[in-house]
Amino acid sequence: MEPSTYTVSVGDLATYDVGFAPGVLSAFGAFLLSLGLMWIFRKHILYALKKLAEKTSSDVDDLLVELVERIPWTFYTLISIFIGLQFVDAPKFLADVVGYSVIFVIVYYLIRASYIFIDFSRDHVIKRRQRLNPSEDVSLIRLIASIIKYSMWIVGALLVLSNMDVDISALLAGMGVGGLAIALAAQHVLEDIFASFSIFFDKPYKIGDFLVVGEDVGVVKKIGIKTTRIDTLRGEELVVSNREMTTVRVHNFGRMPHRRIEFKFGITYETPVDKVKMIPDIMKSIVESHDLVRFDRAHFKRFGDFSLDFEVIYYLESADYTRYMDTQQSINLKVMEAFQTEKIDFAYPTQLIYTKK
Repeated sequence: MEPSTYTVSVGDLATYDVGFAPGVLSAFGAFLLSLGLMWIFRKHILYALKKLAEKTSSDVDDLLVELVERIPWTFYTLISIFIGLQFVDAPKFLADVVGYSVIFVIVYYLIRASYIFIDFSRDHVIKRRQRLNPSEDVSLIRLIASIIKYSMWIVGALLVLSNMDVDISALLAGMGVGGLAIALAAQHVLEDIFASFSIFFDKPYKIGDFLVVGEDVGVVKKIGIKTTRIDTLRGEELVVSNREMTTVRVHNFGRMPHRRIEFKFGITYETPVDKVKMIPDIMKSIVESHDLVRFDRAHFKRFGDFSLDFEVIYYLESADYTRYMDTQQSINLKVMEAFQTEKIDFAYPTQLIYTKK
């Protein structure tokens, strides 16, 4: 048997040389050209933009340059491959793999880039708030930033699946049912979390405010995601759910521009009238001798069962409870000293019994 022989015509050879080879060369050339342009951009143009951004006072341009600098060469190489494949009739499988990879990489780096903007915005808000109030709790701001970050991954995954021709409607429906089940199971926890948002935006109180919540009295120590912690005057820490803090009546003495103080005392019926007349002036002199105090009035109010009763009112230009107690203590001591000097006796419960012989 004679060996078979194959002949190739000049026309077939010309078709091969002119049809296939130029397409591959064009694709390879487009790949190298796009990769070279990206190298020039990263090596020279981005360097010049970075130097220019360092001379400006704004932080936004520095942020943009940092964002581009974080993109690795893998991203540029993949984009260049995608551009090159547009010049050749590549197999569908290869084109799909490269196309999906480009979509995945673009979404991934867009999310990573958004992290920079989210962190920048979060830190900017925290610095501004702590500049106004150094003791303000910023944990909720950090939580909101974290929630936004995690949510972007979910949105990005759905976007990638949608571009891969995956039907995400059933997935979204399943997520909706699952989310509803989780929400019902964690109803009270979610109520506390949403209440913390209400406290953060409405600001009925802040850290350091002196509150009266029902029968409990104390200073706000921390405002968390689920609870508010209060240091009570008895010394223990009171933990109250945020949901409860938004449903009960809260007296916030930390928001008072000034504190109105009223105190009373009584003197004995045996006190001479001229001494009784002196007492309002004595009280006025004592109260006005203290800082941040505005005297209002002092009056002989009534004849009590066993005493002559006086009422004194003044305003303290401070909402601090300790400052109030220090001031009242000082006033009380000076009243005792003045009454001792004038030989005026404080009254205490007494009863006289008259007997007939």
